[in-house]
This record gives sequence, structure tokens and C-alpha cells, in this order.
Amino acid sequence: MHKTGVTGVVFHAQTRPAIPFARWGDYDGGVSNPDQELQPVRRVIVAEDESVIRLDIVEMLREVGYDVVGEAGDGESAVRLAEELRPDLVVMDIKMPKLDGISAAEKIARASIAPVVLLTAFSQKELVERARDAGAMAYVVKPFTAADLVPALEIAQSRYQEIQALESEIADMTDRFETRKLVERAKGLLISNMGLTEPEAFRWIQKTSMDRRLTMREVAETVLNQLDSKD
Repeated sequence: MHKTGVTGVVFHAQTRPAIPFARWGDYDGGVSNPDQELQPVRRVIVAEDESVIRLDIVEMLREVGYDVVGEAGDGESAVRLAEELRPDLVVMDIKMPKLDGISAAEKIARASIAPVVLLTAFSQKELVERARDAGAMAYVVKPFTAADLVPALEIAQSRYQEIQALESEIADMTDRFETRKLVERAKGLLISNMGLTEPEAFRWIQKTSMDRRLTMREVAETVLNQLDSKD
């Protein structure tokens, strides 16, 4: 029998910008057509040291269309399963043997494997801050129902995907900036060593890139390695 309880609280790390998310507004505790409402099927790992509670959570998730691909009874096993199975979500209790849920969540978050939703019987400020700093996307207070857990999972995954997209964009911008700096340095060496004008130096890098099927960054790095050694 599923438990009734308090709705969980969902949060961002304070260092991350606020990100809008799709509202799970029509969920009523059941899914009349899981294939339509939960596409694609989310692959979930459930980590809970109490086997009866873990079974209850697994059944709860399967009833609403989630695919529970792994179960763990301690934090170390949860991390190992996450690394092996690469799920879409991890649902994990905070109090577990060998490695507590917050420490396990930190390892999973650091490896950028999946969003973690933590389960806790308490909601003290210090605990919430530790969970947030560890990289957990959300937490749900026990006891809870599917109507509490499912929206937290949906929001956690949505926020996680937005954060991943932002981090990818930032990495791409950083790479473009570094490439531009390398090309500028290579142009300077071509101008001073080969007597080219700035437009000619740029065209030389561009043409070499196309002719040799290399990126402009790779051409620039080759120029720097070869001409810098002559100085």
C-alpha cells in the first residue's frame, strides 16, 4: 500500500541560474495511457537500504510508466550501478550504509551521469543545503505518494537537461575563444616569418585547414609548434 505524505521540495544549486521548467500540472496519481504521457520511458535506479520501502518505490514508479533498471541497498552499489547502467534518473535515500545518499549523489553528479532525487525523513535546512551542494536536483520528504514523487522526478530531469545544455554552450564558447586566440597567434607568426599580410595569413590558415581536412585550431597549433621553435 502506498504511503501518503508531504510534498517534496525542489531546488537548484545557488550558483546556477534559475531555469524555467515544464509544470506537471495534471498528474492525479495514475496514468491512463503511459505510452502517451511518458515518452520516452525513463530508466531509473532506485537506492534504498530498507527492502520493503525500496519495493514500494519500485512498484510506484513502474505503475506510472518508469523503467526501473537497477536497485541498490547502499550508496556504493548505487554509484556503481549508475556508472554501469547510465540511467535517466536516480532515486536515492539519504540514510544508507557504506556511503550515504548525499555522498553518493555527489559522485554521480560529478560524473554527470544522471539527475539525483534524494529521499529523506527530515527536511532540516542544513540537510537541504548539503544535498543541494552535492548536486542533487531535488528531494522528497517521506512518507510520500506517487503524486509527490513523480513531479519531483520530472522537474529534476528537466532542470538537469537545461543545466547540461548551458554547460555545453559555455564549453563551446570557451573552445571558440581559445581557438580564436590560437589563430591570432599563428597569424602573427606567419606575418613575421613569411612576410604575409594579416588577410593573407588568415586565408593561408583557412586554405590549409580545408586542404588537409584539419580544424583551424589544429592548423594554428601546428604553426605555433613549428614556427615558435625557430624563435
